[in-house]
Amino acid sequence: MTNASLSPTDLRDLAAAGGAAPSLHNSQPWFFRSTGDGRGIAVYADRTRAVPLTDPDGRAMHISVGAAVFNLRVAAARLGRDPRVTLLPHDADPQPAAVLDLSRFAHTADPRRPDLYPAIARRHSSRLPFANRDVPERVVGELIAAADAEGVVLAVLEEADARRVLNLTAEAERRTAADLARQAETREWLRVEPATDGMPYQVLGPQDHDARVPVRAFTGRPPTPPAPTQRFEALPQVATLTTRFDRPEDWLRAGQAMERAWLVATIHGLRMSVLHQAVEWPDTRANLRDPHTGPGYVQMVLRMGYGPPGAPTPRRPVEETLEPAGPESTRRLPTEPAPVRGRPTARPWGRDGSGSGRAPSRGR
Repeated sequence: MTNASLSPTDLRDLAAAGGAAPSLHNSQPWFFRSTGDGRGIAVYADRTRAVPLTDPDGRAMHISVGAAVFNLRVAAARLGRDPRVTLLPHDADPQPAAVLDLSRFAHTADPRRPDLYPAIARRHSSRLPFANRDVPERVVGELIAAADAEGVVLAVLEEADARRVLNLTAEAERRTAADLARQAETREWLRVEPATDGMPYQVLGPQDHDARVPVRAFTGRPPTPPAPTQRFEALPQVATLTTRFDRPEDWLRAGQAMERAWLVATIHGLRMSVLHQAVEWPDTRANLRDPHTGPGYVQMVLRMGYGPPGAPTPRRPVEETLEPAGPESTRRLPTEPAPVRGRPTARPWGRDGSGSGRAPSRGR
Protein backbone atom coordinates (compact mmCIF):
# COMPACT_ATOMS: atom_id res chain seq x y z
CA MET A 1 0.00 0.00 0.00
CA THR A 2 1.32 3.46 -0.88
CA ASN A 3 2.56 5.53 2.05
CA ALA A 4 0.12 8.37 2.64
CA SER A 5 2.56 10.51 4.62
CA LEU A 6 3.67 13.76 3.03
CA SER A 7 7.36 14.07 2.28
CA PRO A 8 9.33 17.22 3.15
CA THR A 9 9.32 18.08 -0.54
CA ASP A 10 5.53 17.66 -0.68
CA LEU A 11 5.10 20.01 2.29
CA ARG A 12 7.38 22.61 0.76
CA ASP A 13 5.53 22.48 -2.56
CA LEU A 14 2.21 22.85 -0.74
CA ALA A 15 3.44 25.79 1.34
CA ALA A 16 4.89 27.52 -1.72
CA ALA A 17 1.56 27.22 -3.52
CA GLY A 18 -0.40 28.42 -0.50
CA GLY A 19 1.97 31.34 -0.05
CA ALA A 20 1.34 32.53 -3.62
CA ALA A 21 -2.22 33.60 -2.73
CA PRO A 22 -3.30 37.25 -2.82
CA SER A 23 -3.65 39.30 0.37
CA LEU A 24 -4.42 42.86 1.46
CA HIS A 25 -1.27 44.99 0.93
CA ASN A 26 0.56 41.70 0.25
CA SER A 27 0.66 41.14 4.01
CA GLN A 28 0.66 37.32 3.54
CA PRO A 29 -1.07 36.68 6.90
CA TRP A 30 -0.70 32.90 7.08
CA PHE A 31 1.53 30.04 8.05
CA PHE A 32 1.33 26.31 7.52
CA ARG A 33 2.01 23.33 9.76
CA SER A 34 2.08 19.62 9.05
CA THR A 35 -0.60 17.70 10.92
CA GLY A 36 0.47 15.35 13.68
CA ASP A 37 -0.04 12.22 11.59
CA GLY A 38 2.04 13.64 8.72
CA ARG A 39 -0.86 13.16 6.29
CA GLY A 40 -2.21 16.67 6.11
CA ILE A 41 -1.50 20.34 6.50
CA ALA A 42 -3.05 22.98 8.75
CA VAL A 43 -3.40 26.64 7.79
CA TYR A 44 -3.24 29.36 10.44
CA ALA A 45 -3.99 33.07 10.31
CA ASP A 46 -0.87 34.97 11.37
CA ARG A 47 -2.33 37.87 13.34
CA THR A 48 1.07 39.50 13.73
CA ARG A 49 0.65 40.43 10.06
CA ALA A 50 -2.76 42.06 10.51
CA VAL A 51 -3.83 45.40 9.03
CA PRO A 52 -6.00 46.37 12.01
CA LEU A 53 -7.34 49.81 11.07
CA THR A 54 -8.27 48.83 7.52
CA ASP A 55 -9.43 45.34 8.54
CA PRO A 56 -10.51 45.56 12.22
CA ASP A 57 -12.57 42.35 12.30
CA GLY A 58 -10.06 40.26 10.33
CA ARG A 59 -12.44 39.71 7.42
CA ALA A 60 -9.84 40.49 4.75
CA MET A 61 -7.31 38.35 6.60
CA HIS A 62 -9.68 35.36 6.52
CA ILE A 63 -10.37 35.93 2.82
CA SER A 64 -6.62 35.91 2.16
CA VAL A 65 -6.19 32.72 4.18
CA GLY A 66 -9.11 31.18 2.28
CA ALA A 67 -7.33 31.94 -0.99
CA ALA A 68 -4.24 30.18 0.37
CA VAL A 69 -6.41 27.18 1.30
CA PHE A 70 -7.67 26.91 -2.27
CA ASN A 71 -4.12 27.01 -3.64
CA LEU A 72 -3.25 24.17 -1.25
CA ARG A 73 -6.19 22.17 -2.60
CA VAL A 74 -4.96 22.66 -6.16
CA ALA A 75 -1.38 21.74 -5.22
CA ALA A 76 -2.60 18.67 -3.30
CA ALA A 77 -4.47 17.47 -6.37
CA ARG A 78 -1.27 17.89 -8.38
CA LEU A 79 0.38 15.54 -5.84
CA GLY A 80 -2.35 12.97 -6.53
CA ARG A 81 -4.19 13.64 -3.27
CA ASP A 82 -7.91 14.04 -2.67
CA PRO A 83 -8.06 16.96 -0.20
CA ARG A 84 -10.74 16.99 2.48
CA VAL A 85 -11.02 20.43 4.10
CA THR A 86 -12.32 21.25 7.56
CA LEU A 87 -12.78 24.94 8.26
CA LEU A 88 -12.19 26.29 11.79
CA PRO A 89 -12.01 22.89 13.54
CA HIS A 90 -12.92 23.15 17.23
CA ASP A 91 -10.79 20.25 18.45
CA ALA A 92 -7.43 22.00 18.02
CA ASP A 93 -5.64 24.48 20.26
CA PRO A 94 -4.58 26.87 18.87
CA GLN A 95 -7.37 26.78 16.33
CA PRO A 96 -6.28 26.69 12.68
CA ALA A 97 -8.32 28.42 10.02
CA ALA A 98 -8.45 25.15 8.08
CA VAL A 99 -7.07 21.63 8.11
CA LEU A 100 -6.57 19.67 4.91
CA ASP A 101 -6.67 15.90 5.27
CA LEU A 102 -4.53 14.58 2.42
CA SER A 103 -4.47 10.92 3.42
CA ARG A 104 -6.66 9.86 0.49
CA PHE A 105 -5.30 9.46 -3.01
CA ALA A 106 -7.30 10.66 -5.98
CA HIS A 107 -8.27 7.86 -8.34
CA THR A 108 -8.54 9.86 -11.55
CA ALA A 109 -8.56 13.54 -12.44
CA ASP A 110 -11.87 15.02 -13.57
CA PRO A 111 -11.36 15.71 -17.30
CA ARG A 112 -14.11 18.34 -17.19
CA ARG A 113 -12.11 20.56 -14.84
CA PRO A 114 -9.16 22.62 -16.06
CA ASP A 115 -5.75 22.13 -14.49
CA LEU A 116 -5.43 25.27 -12.36
CA TYR A 117 -2.00 24.51 -10.92
CA PRO A 118 0.06 26.35 -13.60
CA ALA A 119 -2.11 29.43 -13.05
CA ILE A 120 -0.99 29.74 -9.39
CA ALA A 121 2.42 31.02 -10.48
CA ARG A 122 0.98 33.26 -13.22
CA ARG A 123 -1.83 34.88 -11.21
CA HIS A 124 -1.24 38.36 -9.87
CA SER A 125 -3.01 41.70 -9.82
CA SER A 126 -2.93 44.16 -12.67
CA ARG A 127 -3.56 47.76 -11.66
CA LEU A 128 -2.99 48.90 -15.25
CA PRO A 129 -5.55 50.03 -17.85
CA PHE A 130 -7.49 47.30 -19.62
CA ALA A 131 -8.74 47.21 -23.19
CA ASN A 132 -12.28 48.26 -24.09
CA ARG A 133 -13.18 44.64 -24.72
CA ASP A 134 -15.98 42.65 -23.13
CA VAL A 135 -15.29 39.40 -21.32
CA PRO A 136 -16.98 36.63 -23.38
CA GLU A 137 -20.15 35.18 -21.90
CA ARG A 138 -18.58 31.71 -21.88
CA VAL A 139 -15.75 32.93 -19.65
CA VAL A 140 -18.17 34.83 -17.42
CA GLY A 141 -20.14 31.61 -17.02
CA GLU A 142 -17.00 29.75 -15.94
CA LEU A 143 -16.20 32.41 -13.35
CA ILE A 144 -19.72 32.25 -11.95
CA ALA A 145 -19.54 28.45 -11.81
CA ALA A 146 -16.15 28.59 -10.07
CA ALA A 147 -17.50 30.76 -7.25
CA ASP A 148 -20.71 28.74 -7.04
CA ALA A 149 -18.67 25.57 -6.47
CA GLU A 150 -17.46 27.21 -3.22
CA GLY A 151 -20.93 28.33 -2.15
CA VAL A 152 -20.38 31.97 -3.13
CA VAL A 153 -22.24 34.14 -5.65
CA LEU A 154 -20.13 35.94 -8.25
CA ALA A 155 -22.14 38.60 -10.10
CA VAL A 156 -20.75 40.45 -13.11
CA LEU A 157 -22.48 43.82 -12.94
CA GLU A 158 -24.40 45.58 -15.68
CA GLU A 159 -23.59 49.22 -16.42
CA ALA A 160 -25.86 50.88 -13.84
CA ASP A 161 -24.73 48.63 -11.00
CA ALA A 162 -21.10 48.84 -12.07
CA ARG A 163 -21.22 52.64 -11.95
CA ARG A 164 -22.95 52.52 -8.55
CA VAL A 165 -20.23 50.25 -7.14
CA LEU A 166 -17.45 52.35 -8.68
CA ASN A 167 -18.98 55.50 -7.13
CA LEU A 168 -19.07 53.82 -3.72
CA THR A 169 -15.46 52.74 -4.19
CA ALA A 170 -14.44 56.30 -5.09
CA GLU A 171 -16.27 57.63 -2.03
CA ALA A 172 -14.47 55.13 0.21
CA GLU A 173 -11.13 56.02 -1.39
CA ARG A 174 -11.69 59.73 -0.63
CA ARG A 175 -12.56 58.89 2.96
CA THR A 176 -9.47 56.72 3.37
CA ALA A 177 -7.26 59.43 1.85
CA ALA A 178 -8.49 61.83 4.57
CA ASP A 179 -7.82 59.35 7.41
CA LEU A 180 -4.26 59.99 8.56
CA ALA A 181 -4.11 56.87 10.74
CA ARG A 182 -5.15 54.60 7.88
CA GLN A 183 -2.72 56.30 5.55
CA ALA A 184 0.09 55.69 8.04
CA GLU A 185 -0.92 52.04 8.31
CA THR A 186 -0.84 51.66 4.53
CA ARG A 187 2.59 53.26 4.32
CA GLU A 188 3.93 50.59 6.66
CA TRP A 189 3.37 48.09 3.82
CA LEU A 190 5.02 50.09 1.05
CA ARG A 191 8.53 48.96 0.15
CA VAL A 192 11.37 50.91 -1.40
CA GLU A 193 14.03 48.23 -0.89
CA PRO A 194 13.92 44.50 -1.75
CA ALA A 195 11.61 42.67 0.65
CA THR A 196 9.63 39.46 1.00
CA ASP A 197 6.29 41.12 1.73
CA GLY A 198 4.46 44.39 1.17
CA MET A 199 4.03 46.49 -1.94
CA PRO A 200 7.02 47.56 -4.04
CA TYR A 201 6.30 50.86 -5.74
CA GLN A 202 6.60 49.16 -9.15
CA VAL A 203 3.32 47.28 -8.60
CA LEU A 204 1.15 50.25 -7.63
CA GLY A 205 0.21 51.36 -11.14
CA PRO A 206 -0.98 54.75 -12.41
CA GLN A 207 -4.07 56.73 -11.52
CA ASP A 208 -6.90 56.95 -14.05
CA HIS A 209 -6.59 60.21 -16.01
CA ASP A 210 -10.40 60.43 -16.28
CA ALA A 211 -11.07 59.20 -12.71
CA ARG A 212 -13.38 56.43 -13.90
CA VAL A 213 -11.48 53.65 -12.10
CA PRO A 214 -10.86 54.48 -8.42
CA VAL A 215 -7.43 52.87 -8.13
CA ARG A 216 -6.13 52.94 -4.56
CA ALA A 217 -3.86 55.98 -4.15
CA PHE A 218 -1.04 54.51 -2.09
CA THR A 219 0.81 57.37 -0.41
CA GLY A 220 4.47 57.88 0.39
CA ARG A 221 7.61 59.26 -1.16
CA PRO A 222 8.93 56.77 -3.73
CA PRO A 223 12.49 57.13 -5.01
CA THR A 224 11.24 57.98 -8.48
CA PRO A 225 8.59 60.50 -9.60
CA PRO A 226 5.02 59.17 -9.50
CA ALA A 227 3.79 57.46 -12.64
CA PRO A 228 1.87 59.73 -15.01
CA THR A 229 -1.86 59.20 -15.20
CA GLN A 230 -3.21 56.96 -17.94
CA ARG A 231 -6.60 56.54 -19.53
CA PHE A 232 -8.36 53.42 -18.29
CA GLU A 233 -11.22 51.55 -19.92
CA ALA A 234 -14.39 53.57 -20.50
CA LEU A 235 -16.62 51.22 -18.51
CA PRO A 236 -14.71 48.91 -16.19
CA GLN A 237 -16.05 45.38 -15.92
CA VAL A 238 -16.78 44.82 -12.25
CA ALA A 239 -17.86 41.74 -10.31
CA THR A 240 -18.86 41.21 -6.70
CA LEU A 241 -18.49 38.15 -4.48
CA THR A 242 -21.38 37.71 -2.07
CA THR A 243 -22.10 35.26 0.74
CA ARG A 244 -25.42 34.63 2.50
CA PHE A 245 -23.91 35.11 5.96
CA ASP A 246 -20.99 37.14 7.29
CA ARG A 247 -19.10 34.78 9.60
CA PRO A 248 -15.42 33.78 9.59
CA GLU A 249 -16.26 30.56 7.78
CA ASP A 250 -18.05 32.61 5.10
CA TRP A 251 -14.97 34.79 4.71
CA LEU A 252 -12.83 31.68 4.26
CA ARG A 253 -15.24 30.38 1.61
CA ALA A 254 -15.21 33.75 -0.13
CA GLY A 255 -11.42 33.60 -0.28
CA GLN A 256 -11.52 30.15 -1.85
CA ALA A 257 -14.13 31.32 -4.37
CA MET A 258 -12.10 34.41 -5.24
CA GLU A 259 -8.94 32.40 -5.85
CA ARG A 260 -10.74 29.71 -7.81
CA ALA A 261 -12.34 32.30 -10.10
CA TRP A 262 -9.06 34.20 -10.40
CA LEU A 263 -7.16 31.08 -11.46
CA VAL A 264 -9.86 30.27 -14.02
CA ALA A 265 -9.59 33.83 -15.31
CA THR A 266 -5.81 33.49 -15.52
CA ILE A 267 -5.91 30.43 -17.75
CA HIS A 268 -8.15 32.44 -20.11
CA GLY A 269 -5.68 35.35 -20.20
CA LEU A 270 -8.06 37.53 -18.21
CA ARG A 271 -6.54 40.01 -15.73
CA MET A 272 -8.02 40.92 -12.38
CA SER A 273 -7.45 43.32 -9.53
CA VAL A 274 -9.27 43.96 -6.28
CA LEU A 275 -11.15 47.20 -5.60
CA HIS A 276 -11.10 46.81 -1.83
CA GLN A 277 -11.84 50.32 -0.62
CA ALA A 278 -15.63 50.13 -0.36
CA VAL A 279 -15.63 46.97 1.77
CA GLU A 280 -13.34 48.71 4.31
CA TRP A 281 -16.10 51.06 5.55
CA PRO A 282 -19.31 49.57 7.02
CA ASP A 283 -21.73 51.95 5.30
CA THR A 284 -20.22 51.78 1.83
CA ARG A 285 -19.92 48.01 2.17
CA ALA A 286 -23.61 47.74 3.09
CA ASN A 287 -24.54 49.84 0.06
CA LEU A 288 -22.60 47.59 -2.31
CA ARG A 289 -25.36 45.01 -2.13
CA ASP A 290 -28.11 45.23 -4.70
CA PRO A 291 -31.34 45.17 -2.62
CA HIS A 292 -33.18 43.50 -5.49
CA THR A 293 -31.04 40.36 -5.25
CA GLY A 294 -32.11 39.40 -1.71
CA PRO A 295 -30.06 39.12 1.47
CA GLY A 296 -26.33 38.74 1.38
CA TYR A 297 -22.98 40.30 2.23
CA VAL A 298 -20.57 41.59 -0.39
CA GLN A 299 -17.10 40.31 0.51
CA MET A 300 -15.07 41.51 -2.47
CA VAL A 301 -15.20 43.75 -5.54
CA LEU A 302 -13.16 42.60 -8.54
CA ARG A 303 -12.19 44.51 -11.67
CA MET A 304 -11.49 42.34 -14.70
CA GLY A 305 -10.42 42.79 -18.27
CA TYR A 306 -7.79 42.18 -20.92
CA GLY A 307 -4.49 44.02 -20.72
CA PRO A 308 -0.91 43.87 -19.45
CA PRO A 309 -0.24 41.52 -16.55
CA GLY A 310 1.19 44.06 -14.12
CA ALA A 311 4.25 43.52 -11.94
CA PRO A 312 4.48 40.64 -9.45
CA THR A 313 4.82 41.13 -5.70
CA PRO A 314 7.42 39.41 -3.51
CA ARG A 315 6.85 36.28 -1.42
CA ARG A 316 8.01 35.21 1.99
CA PRO A 317 10.37 32.19 2.00
CA VAL A 318 8.92 28.77 2.68
CA GLU A 319 11.25 28.46 5.68
CA GLU A 320 9.32 31.33 7.24
CA THR A 321 5.80 30.11 6.51
CA LEU A 322 6.13 26.33 6.98
CA GLU A 323 6.46 24.91 10.48
CA PRO A 324 6.95 21.36 11.74
CA ALA A 325 4.19 19.69 13.70
CA GLY A 326 4.48 19.20 17.44
CA PRO A 327 5.77 21.08 20.45
CA GLU A 328 8.96 22.20 18.72
CA SER A 329 6.93 24.87 16.94
CA THR A 330 7.41 28.13 18.80
CA ARG A 331 5.42 30.69 16.80
CA ARG A 332 3.37 33.08 18.88
CA LEU A 333 -0.35 32.96 18.14
CA PRO A 334 -1.79 36.19 19.58
CA THR A 335 -5.53 36.45 20.05
CA GLU A 336 -5.54 40.14 19.07
CA PRO A 337 -4.10 41.76 15.95
CA ALA A 338 -0.72 43.37 16.30
CA PRO A 339 -0.49 47.18 16.38
CA VAL A 340 0.50 49.06 13.26
CA ARG A 341 4.23 48.74 12.84
CA GLY A 342 7.00 48.33 10.32
CA ARG A 343 8.50 45.06 9.21
CA PRO A 344 12.12 44.18 10.02
CA THR A 345 12.66 42.78 6.52
CA ALA A 346 12.17 46.02 4.62
CA ARG A 347 12.01 49.79 4.72
CA PRO A 348 8.74 51.64 4.04
CA TRP A 349 8.84 54.72 1.85
CA GLY A 350 10.27 57.73 3.63
CA ARG A 351 11.48 55.68 6.64
CA ASP A 352 14.60 53.72 7.53
CA GLY A 353 13.90 50.48 8.42
CA SER A 354 14.64 35.87 -1.47
CA GLY A 355 12.25 33.42 -0.89
CA SER A 356 12.61 29.70 -1.56
CA GLY A 357 10.08 27.13 -2.61
CA ARG A 358 8.93 26.40 -6.11
CA ALA A 359 6.22 28.97 -6.66
CA PRO A 360 7.52 32.19 -8.22
CA SER A 361 6.71 35.56 -6.62
CA ARG A 362 3.12 36.46 -7.30
CA GLY A 363 0.42 38.30 -5.44
CA ARG A 364 -2.26 40.89 -5.17
